[in-house]
Amino acid sequence: MKLLVLNGPNLNLLGSREPEQYGTETYEDLCRQIRRHADALGVEVTILQSNHEGTLVDLIQEALGVYDGIVLNPAAYTHTSVALLDALKAVRIPTVEVHISDVTKREAFRQVSYVREACIATVAGHGFRGYLEAMDLLLAAGSHA
Repeated sequence: MKLLVLNGPNLNLLGSREPEQYGTETYEDLCRQIRRHADALGVEVTILQSNHEGTLVDLIQEALGVYDGIVLNPAAYTHTSVALLDALKAVRIPTVEVHISDVTKREAFRQVSYVREACIATVAGHGFRGYLEAMDLLLAAGSHA
């Protein structure tokens, strides 16, 4: 199984960005944890990050026929991007939406997720562990396909 982990804007600043919300571990720490978990699961993983909506759309489109699942943290684009939703609907690759923080306990505008409609599950508020849970969910979904 091949998984694509896509991270949206400002996640490259983990560790220094709002540590009270996201913790002090860095983006590199996150990538290490994801790779370690992928190795333990016996799956191939590619991890990418972009601050640009169009780049994320391109990466989702390019995933078609290449990846079996997507772990997506669209970050701020969660609440604004119909383009990401449309890309996910177009490729129909099983996708799990991930958020490091518990968005249900944050600002009102963060309660809306445009991408959720195209996802098989959402994991929020579990910190970096949420990415690993998302990978587990995709692996379980793939084994039932």
